[in-house]
Amino acid sequence: MSAANVNPEIDFQLTRIFDAPRELVYQAWTETPHLEQWWGPPGLSARVVKLDLQPGGVFHYAMKMPDRPEMFGKFVYREIEPNRMLTYVVSFSDAEEGITTHPFSPTWPQEMLSAVELFDEDGQTRVELWITPINASREQEQTFREGHQSMQQGYGGTLDQLEAYLAAL
Repeated sequence: MSAANVNPEIDFQLTRIFDAPRELVYQAWTETPHLEQWWGPPGLSARVVKLDLQPGGVFHYAMKMPDRPEMFGKFVYREIEPNRMLTYVVSFSDAEEGITTHPFSPTWPQEMLSAVELFDEDGQTRVELWITPINASREQEQTFREGHQSMQQGYGGTLDQLEAYLAAL
């Protein structure tokens, strides 16, 4: 995503440097055995239900907290540039891939456009994550803006898990 497209009033952004080659970081974002080891907020286990890595394809996953039913989410891929970028629409979903509301926030946007870009940086990989609501009401956009701190914690924890996973490979 180009910086010219970013709306700081609404968009969520996060940048992280990983001590791993870009190709390995890309594999961690795009291959089932890797994703099941790190994807999702801390405290939740992840299970890949389906992974079809192509434009229009779906990454459908389940997350589970102890003593709670599974929650589902999905990406619908828009653009894929191997080892460089993924663009996709993120949604909470049901077990059949239907779009659902956030399980804890009914006014959360149902669809969010997201991009993950990977850059070589002095032998490491810089990951830039960008997310913005799409097809959202003003109330949903407001909820998204107000949720940036929570997203910082959730995605920050997820990327902490990715960092630990990459270090163990």
